[in-house]
Amino acid sequence: MAALLQALEGQVRILDRHGNLDVSINAITDDSRAVSADSLFVAVKGERVDGHEFIPAAVKRGMVALVSQQPVSGVLLPLVRVDDSRKALGLLGSRFYGDPSSHIRMIGVTGTNGKTTTTYVCKALLEALRHPVGLIGTVVYQIGERTMPATHTTPGSLELQQLLAAMVAGGCTTAVMEVSSHALAQDRTSGCEYDVAVFSNLTQDHLDFHKTMEEYFQAKLRLFTGLKGGLKANKRAIINIDDRYGNRIVEACRVPVWTYALKAKADLCAEAVRLSLQGTIFTAATPFGNFPIESHLVGEHNIYNLLAAIGVALHEGATPAQICEAVAKIMNVPGRFERVIAGQPFTVAVDYAHTEDALVRLLATAQTLKTGRIITVFGCGGDRDRGKRPKMGEAAVRYSDVVILTSDNPRTEDPLSILEQVEVGVIEALRQRPHVQYRKVPDRREAIEEAVREAHSADMVLIAGKGHEDYQILGTQKVHFDDREVARDAIQRLGTRP
Repeated sequence: MAALLQALEGQVRILDRHGNLDVSINAITDDSRAVSADSLFVAVKGERVDGHEFIPAAVKRGMVALVSQQPVSGVLLPLVRVDDSRKALGLLGSRFYGDPSSHIRMIGVTGTNGKTTTTYVCKALLEALRHPVGLIGTVVYQIGERTMPATHTTPGSLELQQLLAAMVAGGCTTAVMEVSSHALAQDRTSGCEYDVAVFSNLTQDHLDFHKTMEEYFQAKLRLFTGLKGGLKANKRAIINIDDRYGNRIVEACRVPVWTYALKAKADLCAEAVRLSLQGTIFTAATPFGNFPIESHLVGEHNIYNLLAAIGVALHEGATPAQICEAVAKIMNVPGRFERVIAGQPFTVAVDYAHTEDALVRLLATAQTLKTGRIITVFGCGGDRDRGKRPKMGEAAVRYSDVVILTSDNPRTEDPLSILEQVEVGVIEALRQRPHVQYRKVPDRREAIEEAVREAHSADMVLIAGKGHEDYQILGTQKVHFDDREVARDAIQRLGTRP
């Protein structure tokens, strides 16, 4: 254990220690239920439960040492008290698993929207260099050919270190990961040293957790201020300066920066842009010259994602030719404007857009590509930021011809109460656009079927909010539900209309 404690030096203050700290540690956990013989238990106070309350249970299960943030009495085992046990958990976990981030290139992508697409594109471009790349994100965790369902956008400290260690053991040379604001605020990435950090954008979300936009921003900023120092060289930040928070991050960075933008003057830009339902064509203007990009990804928002990933790839040594070839092979990203094709004469797309900004981006893209009506099906998740609900309702009416309001993941909230809060924005927007058809269909399956029934040739049905998710959370129960499956079934059962 004494060797593990060295990882805390200069990071976490040790307030007290007693007992034989040379005890052998064969496992480390912050879950008392996972304690086994020779385990080190780290007591962390969480949002809902306090790990300090489970110290007696950990003793009974055979823990041999304890790290605590609070004073503990009656424990005769080796004990270390620190000023921040949550941060200590990541540092100790990193050292226990061999400091994996020091043996692998670490690419971190943060922002409200675009993280998943950017990481998928980064992975594809870096694999063009024949680099084995691991992926950690909202949809899945990937280590070589092995794919696991994601538990969180960014997993807990110990799970993250285990994944990185598995990547190192599996021969990966690079890890590309989404870094959530929750993870940064909760020090889940403690013990990780990043080589490249990407900022996509910052819009309202998660204010049930962060309380204010400034607090939300400060959490994101930690990824970039944390680039300074450490043992690694050749670091870089890649920042979207079309976003109003981008320049604040540039000013705070103490490592080289590349900016990207479509409107502002930046290091990476897109010129001669052509958008269609089949994809996107533009010229990438970069520090390594200009070169043509042809992508199957749809919409202006994906140009931002592509520019960010191109910046990462160039920094990591890819050539323009390798980038062009790799981008052209990317067909889609799960749940991101994912087309559902079942023989119908109208477009159906499923998208993860679950914030006002993401919904606006999705619908604005649809507006530029539409040849008929836009029919939007969406809802808002329960037990999450309530302030964005009326804003999303307003956005849907502003850009759609038909709006069908339905349940998302209501969780423990009353679904009808959520719809009423979204409806406030809908009703306000209808004053300016009274021609928009609007209805509430609380059952999500029925709402999707109604949208398919409503659609005719050249219309576009957008099913927003859940994207890649194959479940719905009702109360505390998770039940199977996949927007793509439901839409395909509805098209096949209802048939097609001219």
